Amino acid sequence: MEYMKLTEDNLEKAHICCAISSNKDPQVIAKKGWLKERFADGLVFLRADARGKCFIEYIPAEKAWAPIDAPDYMHINCFWVSGASKGHGYANDLLDACIADAKAQGKAGISVISSEKKKGFLSDPKYLQYKGFLPCDTAAPYFTLLYLPFSEDAVKPVFRPQAKKPELAAEGFTLYYTSGCPFTAKYVPLIETLAQAKGIPFEKRKIETLEQAQNAPMAWTNYGLFYDGTFVTHEILSEKKFERLCETLL
Repeated sequence: MEYMKLTEDNLEKAHICCAISSNKDPQVIAKKGWLKERFADGLVFLRADARGKCFIEYIPAEKAWAPIDAPDYMHINCFWVSGASKGHGYANDLLDACIADAKAQGKAGISVISSEKKKGFLSDPKYLQYKGFLPCDTAAPYFTLLYLPFSEDAVKPVFRPQAKKPELAAEGFTLYYTSGCPFTAKYVPLIETLAQAKGIPFEKRKIETLEQAQNAPMAWTNYGLFYDGTFVTHEILSEKKFERLCETLL
């Protein structure tokens, strides 16, 4: 398999794996715009030179849109190999490329936000631990911060305090999100419309700066849904899933 590193020069023509569509799709527009702004911060988006979900996205942890303290680490934003791409060693190739890049830059190790058990939109903890990643911190209700240190004396990354116990003083739904995941461009407006139709208070708070992301009140900044101040989910909800959630909560 050949791999392609996205850059400002090829971003316009290349697909971004998780949203394979035309550049007129709002999901593609949002994600590519977000990527373009992050390249100057050292972000790398490496994908298989084929159609399908097979890529890794990483960035120096100091510039990661995550409420973590991981000095001198490389942080994996997203790592996704699925469908026909599974079972061929591509995940190993992508992770090995990230590790080699981090070591070449003199990093202390690699960090990644996962979960106690496999959950959608988060990297598989079982695979990562098989590859040598260790748990170093947790955040409610189910997030785990994993790290792969390059030396025995490497400092362990940690979640920032405000992310460890996600809670708000708010009524109804409050949704934090970024354009770091293209699907928010489609599904945030859909569930906002549904909530309004049901007469449920709904406030969306788009995270648009590094500072906002690193001080976010939950561990996963791409998408964090609260209800009456309690964290509900990081998983991007379709209309049907939001309907089911409303039936459970109301």
